[in-house]
Parts: sequence; C-alpha cells; structure tokens
Amino acid sequence: MLRHKTFILAAVLLCLIIMPLYSTNVFAQGIPEAIQRLNHIQQTLDEQIIPKLDQCNQCPECPGCTVGVPKTGQTTTYALGDDGDLQKGVASPNPRFTDNGDGTITDNLTGLIWLKNANCPGGTLTWYGALDFVAGINSGANNCADITKAGDNQTDWRLPNIRELYSLVYYSHINPALPFPHPFTNFSGHRMLYWSSTSYALDPTVAFVLDFVQGNVGAGFNKSSSDGNYGFVTAVRGGSN
Repeated sequence: MLRHKTFILAAVLLCLIIMPLYSTNVFAQGIPEAIQRLNHIQQTLDEQIIPKLDQCNQCPECPGCTVGVPKTGQTTTYALGDDGDLQKGVASPNPRFTDNGDGTITDNLTGLIWLKNANCPGGTLTWYGALDFVAGINSGANNCADITKAGDNQTDWRLPNIRELYSLVYYSHINPALPFPHPFTNFSGHRMLYWSSTSYALDPTVAFVLDFVQGNVGAGFNKSSSDGNYGFVTAVRGGSN
C-alpha cells in the first residue's frame, strides 16, 4: 500500500511539473528546469523512499513502519492477561529520544520535537500566560533553544495538546513518568502539572493538564487561575498537520 501511495504521489508531482510545459513561454524556457526537478524527484525516490519501502516490506513491525497505539511501557505482571503480561502496542524505537544538540529533543516514536528544558519559564504560569510564553519563543523574546545551532529560526513552536503531552508518558516509571533514561532537563515541582492547549468540553474555562509525576491526565485549572493554581510549560513543534 505504501508503494502504491508513493507512485501516486510521484505521478502527481510529475503532472505538476509537466503541465506548465504546454505553456508556450515555459515550453521555450522551462525544459532544463523541469529536467532538473525530475532528476531531483528520481534521486529522492532512489535514495529515500524506495529504500524505506523495501525496509518496511522486510520488517513491517520495525519502528517507523507500523501504525497503531504505542506500548505503555509497563512490563511488570500483576495478573494473567494484564498489560504487563501482554505488552500490546507498537514498540518504541531505540533510542526513543535524540538530543539534537540545540536545546531540542526529537521523539523518534512520534516525530515530535520538544524543548529539552522542560521548565524554560523557570516557574508556573496561567494557561494564557503559557500561550503567551510559547508565542514569545516564536518571536525570539524567549530563548528556550539554541537557534544559532538550529539554524533556521523555527517559529512554529506551540503549546502541546493533551494527546501530544500524553505521548511522552511511560508507565514503568514515576516521578517523572517518562522512559528512562531520557534527555529532558528541569522537570520541576512536586506535582509537575503541565498545561496542554486542550480545553475541557464540560467547562471551557478549564484546560487539561498532565501530571508527569504519575502520568495522570486531568481537567486541571481554570485558565486564568484566579485561585492561584498555575501549571508548568513546555513547547513542541512538528508532527502531522
């Protein structure tokens, strides 16, 4: 199926390249550019797409070739047929995380890119403050990653939604409930409640939070947090649109 999708994509790209050639102006001047683009497509197919398809045909269960729910990480068995006994789900790649050396971490299971510093603000914020802080990363006002090493001044950081936060949880560990070892720094606070960008449908003045001590999801604090309860903040980029 993957191979068929690749060929369809390649055909669409070829059509997008060839169709302008029927214009008299492009036909007269655009052939060398079209050939160059065709060569680039062929190179991408030969060097990246086809080898990946061949790898997945030989090893469908390999990381990056499977689609499904990830394993929870629990390996201890408490009863026959429980999670620790069956350990169902997509296995995490090894290594799970890659330290990019620029203040960011790539999760090789999801493809999401996270801030290495899990407490860049240095404390807790309201939900609106969390959104403003992440906007400040994109504007350059808040430097949470070494953009001189990142090279391209990424401006698509966002406050993670609750599923993105939850994708980090690993149930073999607590405090924090993350795969061990992990490269993140500064998971802070006795509760480690982190804001998500996801609102609570029953009460939209409240947003979901994730407790990284135990791995629990909850409809946490009022977004304006007039009661003084604030959450920690991290940021993410990448993933599927």
